[in-house]
Amino acid sequence: MPKSIKKKISKKSLDTETEVQDRIQDIKKVFEKKQKTIAAYGLVTLSAAIVIGGIALYRFNAHDKSRQLEYEAYKTYYNLYQKTPLSGQERAQKALELYQQAYAKRKSPRLLLTIADTYAELGRYDEALTTLEDFNKRFAREAALIPLALQKMADLQLRKGNRAEALKTLDRIAAAPGDLLKDVVLLQKARLLEQEGKKDEATALYKELAEKYPSSPYSEEAKGKVGEKKAG
Repeated sequence: MPKSIKKKISKKSLDTETEVQDRIQDIKKVFEKKQKTIAAYGLVTLSAAIVIGGIALYRFNAHDKSRQLEYEAYKTYYNLYQKTPLSGQERAQKALELYQQAYAKRKSPRLLLTIADTYAELGRYDEALTTLEDFNKRFAREAALIPLALQKMADLQLRKGNRAEALKTLDRIAAAPGDLLKDVVLLQKARLLEQEGKKDEATALYKELAEKYPSSPYSEEAKGKVGEKKAG
């Protein structure tokens, strides 16, 4: 009976096999490490998404609540759909509180101007002026609203009898870019100067108003003042 032939495995083949196994193990370790890293980054990304989503939801809810409060303030101020109508001062005070709550949730420039108006309605001129100054600092980039805020300030200063301060505020409007309220500024300055007996300076401003802003609702008044001066 012939002897079975045993195939001799060379040392070189064993070494090669071992090397391949080691490489496979290394690849597995690298892959597992990468999987852990990817999972970690995934968790970070997911956490960030949850935080951002939470902030967005909070802001949406805050804005929604702000609008609800603003609507309630509006209804209160104008006595709309009220079960128990309030007096003028009571309405304004309650509306002010609601407007302030709405502004606390949403820093809207329009809301802040409304708060200033409500203070003025209540006769709290100093608080109205402080609110308007806060508006000018906080919303300095609101180019379309700054002249309006300054105009409100000038009116309040005149109510308080501060003519000099009112003139300075009117000058701030005049220095602002654009033509918004420039005709109003010329009219108010002219009236103030006229009241102070400075007829020539007042007439010069009336003339400027009539020439620069012929379509202004104050143009006819200005032309009349210039005509009076000529007739005089």
